[in-house]
Amino acid sequence: MNDILKIGSKEFRSRLFLGTGKYATMQLMVDSLAASGCEVVTVALRRANIDGTPVEDMMSYLKGYTLLPNTAGCYTPEEAIRVCRLAREMGVGELVKLEVIGDDKTLLPEHIGTLEATKVLVKECFTGLAYTNDDPVMARKLEEAGAAAVMPAGSPIGCGRGILNRSNIHIIVENAKVPIIVDAGVGTASDVAIAFELGVDGVLLNTGIAGARDPVNMARAMRHAAEAGRLAYLSGRIEKRLYAKASSPLKDF
Repeated sequence: MNDILKIGSKEFRSRLFLGTGKYATMQLMVDSLAASGCEVVTVALRRANIDGTPVEDMMSYLKGYTLLPNTAGCYTPEEAIRVCRLAREMGVGELVKLEVIGDDKTLLPEHIGTLEATKVLVKECFTGLAYTNDDPVMARKLEEAGAAAVMPAGSPIGCGRGILNRSNIHIIVENAKVPIIVDAGVGTASDVAIAFELGVDGVLLNTGIAGARDPVNMARAMRHAAEAGRLAYLSGRIEKRLYAKASSPLKDF
């Protein structure tokens, strides 16, 4: 299919975005990324620095992918903005995933800080993908602030519970003029298929693959689910009915 996802000036054929954390080994990460068919991978620059792992070592495993540096672990807009600027100085580019976390236990986003950081980064010509919850009002505000894409959470980060509020995701998609990428909460392939059937433009996940018993095969499953869900959405599902409707002719020929 000639089904291209456009975010800012970038174009992608794969609509599956993957994280790079929590893998048992770097080789397992590399194999899983390849099996998923993804083109974009996220890198948590701040956490890499805190853990003492040189960022350059991680980058050497990710050649050929579009890097999406993220601000994971940032709790203030100022901190998130600084990490984005660091990514640009490292030569990664202007494409960034912006998240300002508001709570240690739930890892839910801090909306006011995210909105403030989005406005600043847009003025500095970043292509920002803004992480938020599934609130349609906040999704609209982030779009109005200049976010190149909005990333509503399906459910809390790493919980594996899938999309908890399908109605809100549907409303966000229906009213958006920028790509909507579900981020967080994916546990298995059916979660990915459901997200795409709701009309989202992409899905970002990490733990659902990295934490699986067989990450490489789970990555393959996620790839097929993304393709199936997207194709089903584009094809148009039948109307839901309360009663049966015969599929065979009522009269004999």
